[in-house]
Amino acid sequence: MTTIRAAITQASWTGDKESMLDKHEQFMRDAAAEGAQVICFQELFYGPYFGITQDKKYYRYAEPADGPIVQRFAALAKELGLVTILPIYEEDQPGVYYNTAVVVDSDGTILGSYRKHHIPHVDRFWEKFYFRPGNLGYPVFDTAVGRIGVYICYDRHFPEGWRELGLNGAEIVFNPNATKPGLSNRLWELEQPAAAAANGYFVAAPNRVGREDNEYGDLAVTFYGTSQFADPQGNIVGGYASGDAEELVIRDLDLDMIRAVRDDWQFYRDRRPDSYTSIPKP
Repeated sequence: MTTIRAAITQASWTGDKESMLDKHEQFMRDAAAEGAQVICFQELFYGPYFGITQDKKYYRYAEPADGPIVQRFAALAKELGLVTILPIYEEDQPGVYYNTAVVVDSDGTILGSYRKHHIPHVDRFWEKFYFRPGNLGYPVFDTAVGRIGVYICYDRHFPEGWRELGLNGAEIVFNPNATKPGLSNRLWELEQPAAAAANGYFVAAPNRVGREDNEYGDLAVTFYGTSQFADPQGNIVGGYASGDAEELVIRDLDLDMIRAVRDDWQFYRDRRPDSYTSIPKP
């Protein structure tokens, strides 16, 4: 049996970038102490969720995908032997920014990045002001714990990307989020388990938690946590995380389940790309 121990985190905005970095460093140390082999943080983990407003000052949270924050956590990943997924605000060049997750292997090697493809622009999710749509495809990274893909928050509403990651060989897809109450509540219960079952892999979805009124006052929204792991049968592994408190969520995932489920549910064998005439094909 090939079992890995995976961690995801949900945290509240402290009001200060440096304290957020320190908080997440401690999450990594605590996860490693509990035997975790891989960890993923929430969307834009070291800042507020600045999509609440459209303000150029938040461009200053962006840095290169190999910048100081990634270098700091890559060194820590090497120290702890912990595969790490870092959802950052990436500056590709001045004025060109992406919502990005950097994947770091357990030896500290920066394996590459995923850039969020689907960018919302609705009330208090004004992301087109901050992010260019992703252009790196749907990469899957060979890591010390297996083949990892990433999908970010609003991406999860689009089944095509989930399938691309499966076709590219993902065994675990990490989906970091900043998700608030409203229409998303029911989708939060449905989408990750459905994607896991439809594609025969594990999904790990950390979400922000708490109300960021220390940054936005009356404009603030309340992120509802309930971070989750879903297995290839569409079951929630070990229950949801807290809906209102910070938490380090650790679960054991049996990767052998992927082959067993795919042998039972032949979704890859029986798909018919030749018949999907409204979906572009390579």
